[in-house]
Amino acid sequence: MRRDQLAHILRAAARITEDNDILVIGSQSILGSFDEGELPEPAWVSVEADLAFFDGDQRKPDLVDAMIGEDSQFHQTFGMYGQGVDLTTAVLPTGWRERLVPFRRDDALPSRAQCLEPHDLVISKLVAGREKDYVFAWALMKARLVDAEVLLERAAQLETVPAVRRRVSDWLGAMKGRLTQPGA
Repeated sequence: MRRDQLAHILRAAARITEDNDILVIGSQSILGSFDEGELPEPAWVSVEADLAFFDGDQRKPDLVDAMIGEDSQFHQTFGMYGQGVDLTTAVLPTGWRERLVPFRRDDALPSRAQCLEPHDLVISKLVAGREKDYVFAWALMKARLVDAEVLLERAAQLETVPAVRRRVSDWLGAMKGRLTQPGA
């Protein structure tokens, strides 16, 4: 997904829900910090943007799904879509709200979207632990767009079961070691 495509989804979501304060919570949240041209392919290849609303009103994610969600007319027309989610969709490190990154594009108005800070985003993907999440995280680490030490610090801030925190930290430790190898 390109930044202009995310702006289109955010503009539509704000109008549909009559709520301009949107949180981009999935992988496309990375577009708040980087232009797609700066990103490795696994970071921008998705056609879906996960959108949450700060007020917790479950009708809003449902409206997003119905109007601009998967298999909607919007999706069929533009080849991308919004997925309505709630704030509990992602497990995030303590303090994530203070690190949000505004999505600043005039073509996204009237939305005042916020995106996850890249390290927080990677941690949330590693908690989810799907193969595509590991590919996403490794691509950002290898491109040096996120710092392994900061990721390890954020993993320690996760308020989740110790086994999940340990799985995330172990993976990060292994990948940090790979970064020091020739050709990484």
